[in-house]
Amino acid sequence: MTKEKTKDKGYSYKMHEYYFNKRKRTGCLIYLIPILLLPVLADEIKFKFKSPSFSGVGTSQHYLTIDEQEFSRKEALRAEIKAMQDELERDAENTTLARFLRNFESRVYAQLSRQLVDQLFGENPAEQGSFTLFDNLITWTSDGITITMTIFNETTGETTTITIPIGDFGF
Repeated sequence: MTKEKTKDKGYSYKMHEYYFNKRKRTGCLIYLIPILLLPVLADEIKFKFKSPSFSGVGTSQHYLTIDEQEFSRKEALRAEIKAMQDELERDAENTTLARFLRNFESRVYAQLSRQLVDQLFGENPAEQGSFTLFDNLITWTSDGITITMTIFNETTGETTTITIPIGDFGF
């Protein structure tokens, strides 16, 4: 009986080893098949430049974008320079001296116009007269119905004539 038992044990041991190795082989196959199939699923590694200047894809749009950025920067600088120049001009016009000169000039012109109106339409109007204002010779004549005023620019030679009816003024 001991021989049979050992014989039985040897057979069952071999069977056990056979199935154990079979499971090992199956387990190895389960792990090896996906690993062997990976090259089938793999793709070629492709290198692409990200910059359109090198790849050529979207190059014209890229260049247009760069050109637009440069143009907008230049325009911003021009606008800033213009704003600074305008500010300097405004500051120069708003000095106390500039305001005084504008006010004085306005009052001188108002005085001249008042004197001219008095001579043309006053109580004793003059029939003719003239005066020089800068490069302009201003003359007038009256015929009792209209006043003809002539302004002659001595530097350019231009002449402007204004006819004013006397009797039509009324408020």
